[in-house]
Formats: sequence, structure tokens, C-alpha cells
Amino acid sequence: MFNKRKSRLPALMEYLRGAAADIPYMVNDMKAAVPVITNYIKENKETLKTQAAEDARHYLKPRFRLHIEGKGDYYTEGYRSFNQREWKGVKDTAYDFRRWLKLYGYMLATLGTHPYALMKAFIRYPWMASYLTAANMMDRHKLGLRGKQLRYTEEQFFGVIHNSVEVILHIIERDANLHSPNNRRAARLRDKTVMFDEMTPSIIMAGFPDLDWIDVAMSPVCLPGEVDQFANIYYVDAAERQGLAADVCPLPSAEVGCAIVDDYPHVGSSFVTSSMPCDGSIGAALFTGRYFHDLPRFALTPPQRFNEPETLAYAVKDVRNCIHFIESTYGVKWNWDRFWEKAKEYNLTTQCMLDKWDVNCTPYPQVTGSALSLQREYEFQTAGCLDPYMTSQDLKVTDMMLQGYEEDKLADRRDYKYRAIVWCCPAHYYTHFTTWAEQVWGIKTLVDMESMLSHHFYHIGEKDAALADIAMAYERMMMRSHSNGGYANALDECWKMCEKFNANIVIMYDHVSCKNFGGLHGLFEDQARERGIHLIWVSHDLMDPRTVSRKAMRDAVNKYMVNVFRETPLDPTYADYSDELTW
Repeated sequence: MFNKRKSRLPALMEYLRGAAADIPYMVNDMKAAVPVITNYIKENKETLKTQAAEDARHYLKPRFRLHIEGKGDYYTEGYRSFNQREWKGVKDTAYDFRRWLKLYGYMLATLGTHPYALMKAFIRYPWMASYLTAANMMDRHKLGLRGKQLRYTEEQFFGVIHNSVEVILHIIERDANLHSPNNRRAARLRDKTVMFDEMTPSIIMAGFPDLDWIDVAMSPVCLPGEVDQFANIYYVDAAERQGLAADVCPLPSAEVGCAIVDDYPHVGSSFVTSSMPCDGSIGAALFTGRYFHDLPRFALTPPQRFNEPETLAYAVKDVRNCIHFIESTYGVKWNWDRFWEKAKEYNLTTQCMLDKWDVNCTPYPQVTGSALSLQREYEFQTAGCLDPYMTSQDLKVTDMMLQGYEEDKLADRRDYKYRAIVWCCPAHYYTHFTTWAEQVWGIKTLVDMESMLSHHFYHIGEKDAALADIAMAYERMMMRSHSNGGYANALDECWKMCEKFNANIVIMYDHVSCKNFGGLHGLFEDQARERGIHLIWVSHDLMDPRTVSRKAMRDAVNKYMVNVFRETPLDPTYADYSDELTW
């Protein structure tokens, strides 16, 4: 024990020296902030007083309801959060509340070690506030869930949140925007950190155990937009005010806007970007490259038509060049032994994903909807399949799932009316849409196109094959595996998945700003009709709920189920309700 304490002493002293270096910086910040805040209050005194009175009348009005007729009653028009927590019975409510405490307890214990940097991060970055609504996001995905479905969802999402909090910790402990230039600890951390754009093959970092890496696009843009539907609007508007066309996909638009208003954290000493997943992202990569103009940069350019064997050699060369860039920038060498360790972990997580699919192909699906898709997206993209905690969660959920499957099979329990798959890119601002569809119409979403990414295995011990595996995984990641590479990936694969999962409904997301699927509408309609598959088109605008609201998305399904299937909703209160201002 003494040796363990002794080994921690240098790190503790370095932390304290860094904190001491930040004190003058903090004092100057406070001195600069006080007159600004004082003047603002003086100039807007009457407006603030009026607004405060209105807010008090609005938010202090009792909203608790003794009688809840349905899940829609938990929403109150004009409010951000539920009016009360859902009663799930004694056992499940106690479990749910315990997990709520665990979530915020973990966030506090992890991020509270850097109080000044954390406080400044909330002031410096608007996107930080969205993370405070994480519990509300969880509640939206758990509404109506009981028993094992509740527990699957809790475990799947907590793995995502656990990793996200770790990333935020790594950001605030080294961000140049939050620390004094004299903080040598933060500077030293930046010196050994590679910054990645979203949708880059971060598993490359498995071969560099002495370096850290942070995806600087996911934390400010992508994840906040899924936690809080309004998080990306500020950045989309910032880009459009500078002349960017309003019909551009909101994802690259928001990333550009984040650069325009200077809201990216500066946490590394190099930047790896890419042209993923589409033409819009090529523009975003150019802008973010200019934003980090003072750093060494490398741009990955994977081939669009990745099904053609001839393109693989080019993609492998691209990966090799990226590895060489990191080696030359940091003076380190790629470590194959460490890479093999993480490649085995990647294979393990992939097997867990395939196990979930196999179970969902049966009449007794278990882990479904957003609990299935979001976990895999973030495990692959944000964590790079390099997070041991997420791997342990995978194994835990797999064991739970197999037990649940055996129980349902023995009882022949089928708690759904329709089997569906989700195709095309989903709306970031409505991640619980499939949960809603199941609760209102009994539509069980068995698999989501966005979770069907890079599900091949790495060849352990074969170096050339492993580099090809990295390239193939990278080419087939989120928003790209079926939206690029030719119409066969988008069209033919859809019908194969319907057959594999025995689904007769396809919830077809129609991203109004995406050009990739735009030319296939007619083909989808014709071929679905030939196969007797119900195609429910649901329009959305990815990260901007002002274009297509959550309510408009629900209306598309409601109309189809009423007019085509002649169904009545399982919960009428949840079929139509107001959530325009809900996080």
C-alpha cells in the first residue's frame, strides 16, 4: 500500500502545481468578468426583473399529477423536463432511482477533481450545459420500460455516459482555453494528445500506448445534439449567418459553426481529420483544418465506392500514411503488441454485437431500439472500441440478454405487434423515436442501420491483413456503411436485413438535407411494394428540429398506422403530446 501511495505522489504534486499555476489566471478571469456582469445587469435590470417574474410563475407552478393516464401525461407543454418521475412499481422505481443517483454521482466524482476548469468550461462552452440533462435523456429512453428491458437500457446507456464523462474529464484537464499558459501539467498532456475529427479510425491509437487521443467533434457537437435537441441550433445558425446555404446537412454545418464561434477545445498538438462521411463533411474538414491551422494536420480520404477490391489498397495506404504522420509528429513507433491486445478487445465487442443481432432475429428479441444502436455507435466511434469499461458492459448485457431470451422462449413471450428495422440516418434530436414507436404502436425495432457498422473481425497476428481491417472498418462506419459505396449498399442490403430479421416494416428516415438517399425514393417504394414490406417514411433534419419537429416525425407514423394498418394506439396520450421545448 505504501508503494502504491508513493507512486501516486508525483502525479499529485504535478496536479497541485498545475492548480497553483491556474490561480492567478482564475483571479484575472474573475476580475474581468465582474464589471461585464455588473454592467449587463444595470443595462437590462427591468427586462431581467420581468423575465425572472415570468419564469417564477411558470416554473414554480405545481406540475405533479396524482393520476397519470398514460406516458404522454409526463410531458407538460412549455417545459424542458418531465413533470415528475415515472412510477414503475416499487422494485423498478427503486432500481431506476438508484441508477439516477449513480449517474450524477459518477459525473460529480469524476469531473469534480477539476473544479475551476469545470466551472470555466460551463462558462466558456455552451455545449457543456447540455450534459447536465443526461438523466433526462435517459428518462426519455426508459419511459414505459419495465423489468429486463429497463435494465438492458440502463446498462447500455451507462456505458456511453461513462465514456463520455471520461472524455470530458480529459478535455477539461488539458484544454488550453481553460488553463493558464503557465500550467505545465496541462501543456504536457496536450503535447502527447492527438486530436481526431469525428468518423476517423481512432483504433489506430491502440498502437500508440504512450499517446492519448480525443475526438474533438463528438463532445462539442454530436453528443450534445442527442442529449439536448436544441444544442446544435446555435452552431447551425452561426454557419448560415456567414453565408453557408441553409440546405446543407446540419452535421457539417454545426461543426463549421462551432469553429466560427471558437467553441472547439484545444486539447492536443496535432489534428487528424477526414472526408467522412459525405461531400458536406469535406467542407467541414477544410474549415476545421483552418481552425487548427497552427498544428500539424493530416487528412484521411477514404474511397467512396469501397466495395470495389481495387480501392482497398488505396485505403490501406491512407491508413499507413496516418500512422506515419503520428510517428513522425510525436517521435514514437507503432507498437504491434499493444495493437493486438486492443484488436482482441475490438473482436470481443463485435461478437457481442453479433450475438444481439442473432437473438433479435428470433421471435424473442431482447436488446432493441436505441439501446442497441446508440451504444454500438458510440462504442465504435467515440471510444474506438478501446474502452475496457464499455467492453465489460457489453459482456454484462450479453449475459443478461441470453438469460432473458431463454426465459421468453420458455414462456413463448412475444411482447410486440410488429417487427421493424430502421434504415437511413436517424435524427440526432430524436434518439428515443423507436422507443416511442414501440410504446404507442407495438413496433419493435430489431436493428438500426447506424448500428450495422464495421462488424467484421480483425486478423490477429497478420499485420497486412490487420491494416486492411482498419481500412475496411473505417470505410464502413456510422453514416457511411450503407449510404456510400453504391446503391447496392443502401437498397439491396435493406431487403436482406428485412429477410434476416423477419421484419415487415421499415422505418425509413428521410433526412431532408441529405443528398445520398434522395435519388432512391422511387426504387425503395417500388421494391418494397413488390416484397410486401411496409415503408414508413419519416422526415427529419438530423440536428435541426426547427425544420422537422419531433411531433411531425410522430405524425408520419401515426397516420400510417391508422390509415394503412387500421390500428389504434396502445397509449393515446403518448401518440400526440407536446415536446417542442423538451430537451
